[in-house]
Amino acid sequence: MSPSVPTRSARRRVFGTLCVLLAVGVVITGLVQAAPSATPRTLDPRIASVMRKPDYRHAQWGLFQQDPRTGKVTQSRYADQFFIPGSAAKLFSVSGTWHTLGGDHRFVTPVHAVGQRRNATLKGDLDLVAQGDLTLGGRTRKDGTVAYTTIDHTYANDVPGATLTPENPLAGIDQLARQVRQSGIRRVDGDVVVDARLFTPDPGLDPVPTPLIINDNVIDLLTTPGAEAGTPAGLEWRPKVAPYHVTSSVRTVAAGKPSDINVSSSPDGTRIQLSGTIAADSAPVLRVSAIKDPNAFGRTALIEALQRAGVEVRAKAIGRNPARRLPRSYEGVPTVARYTSPVYAQYAKLILKVSHNLGANLGICLMATSTGSTNCNDGFPVLATFLDRAQVDRKAVQLADGRGGNPADRTTPRAMAQILTYWQRTPEAQRFRTSLPILGVDGTLADSCRSCPSRGKVFAKTGTAAGGDLLNDRLAVGAETTAGYLETRKGHFDVFFAGVNGAATPTADITGVLTIANDVADVAAYLQQQAAGGR
Repeated sequence: MSPSVPTRSARRRVFGTLCVLLAVGVVITGLVQAAPSATPRTLDPRIASVMRKPDYRHAQWGLFQQDPRTGKVTQSRYADQFFIPGSAAKLFSVSGTWHTLGGDHRFVTPVHAVGQRRNATLKGDLDLVAQGDLTLGGRTRKDGTVAYTTIDHTYANDVPGATLTPENPLAGIDQLARQVRQSGIRRVDGDVVVDARLFTPDPGLDPVPTPLIINDNVIDLLTTPGAEAGTPAGLEWRPKVAPYHVTSSVRTVAAGKPSDINVSSSPDGTRIQLSGTIAADSAPVLRVSAIKDPNAFGRTALIEALQRAGVEVRAKAIGRNPARRLPRSYEGVPTVARYTSPVYAQYAKLILKVSHNLGANLGICLMATSTGSTNCNDGFPVLATFLDRAQVDRKAVQLADGRGGNPADRTTPRAMAQILTYWQRTPEAQRFRTSLPILGVDGTLADSCRSCPSRGKVFAKTGTAAGGDLLNDRLAVGAETTAGYLETRKGHFDVFFAGVNGAATPTADITGVLTIANDVADVAAYLQQQAAGGR
């Protein structure tokens, strides 16, 4: 993990990236301190011990546990008070998207040949019509499942230990290019255009979803230490698409020294520079840089892929996406290629396992498109209607995004239990439950409770909201939450929420946040063990 930050200016940078990573740099004050609800079951003393820790002196804990079959509540503490959910809010947005699209929905991204064919030459354009496919083949395994790692590459600039999946991030683009070649086209005498009219990107959603997404709209930058201290570090990056260019001045320092790698880029994002140090005994360090124009990037990527596949394109590969060339419709226009995604349930699993922020926000826009709207905000009424049908008390939920990162986002523990109970009544109960991180096994709960009796018996979405407390030179943890299912006996699952708002770490070290996360995971494990009749 990263060392403690040595200077106040460095701490300020860490605090800033934490706010980006964990959604809200808000110190929680003024929470309603109503008396906790009566609890039918005595609180496990191990849970009480966690709650009494100094980090939680000014914090508020919430608990809720219920048998979804009988409705019996076995734990309830501030069950009807608002809590900042952090990424646990994804339970609502992903559920709404799953219900709207269907778990077996596949995104089919076509390429149309707009113009006239003369033998092997297209006198016109190739139009790639973006469909909101989250990965476009960039994470798809041979068996059709979607790959993920414990710490996703989208968190690489903020969380130590982020790693890459081995899949080619341009796999879908390459497949489309090969299909164009197989259709008989050898030359394009027009242009290649990305049709991104599916919806309008909304800057109110952070990160901002776009209709075309390649490699999560980031460039991966992997630094490895040189042979010895003082030597240049090694660099690999992907996906390699013009005109993106990466340089590095990172130097290797002695073993045991801190690795500190910074990323900067030109205003258009195409010139990327890495600087800093990496320890000689360090594992490879991953960083990412934003793709600032996904449509131009995708257009160039497809032109380069077409060239690799043996299709000549007359237009220059580098340049802005010429959206003005798009037709009003594609009625009667032939499709010369199409990429078909894995089922949405696989994307939901990715979003929930690694807390994929872009994918969760994308769901809001996709719910809007289901109504024919191009305005992402029109996804919220769709979500509202779903929550009503799912018998979730909608007034007990506040959402302004899909990821749980807006300062307005709130929910009650009971409302969390209600959305979880909804899934238990559906044929996809197991499919949804196993899409959540599993305690001690995978996702954001992979490193918690690896050897405890509850390993593999807690299925839950985690959430964090934190920022810098510059006044006290520490981290303010607005929220650390988890909500999901406890296997109380074989085949039987209670729904639960466990979380704390208003905690603080002793120092500015990010590992203090992870300690609080582990405390919350331990509380979930103790709830499971108590319900299962063991200690």
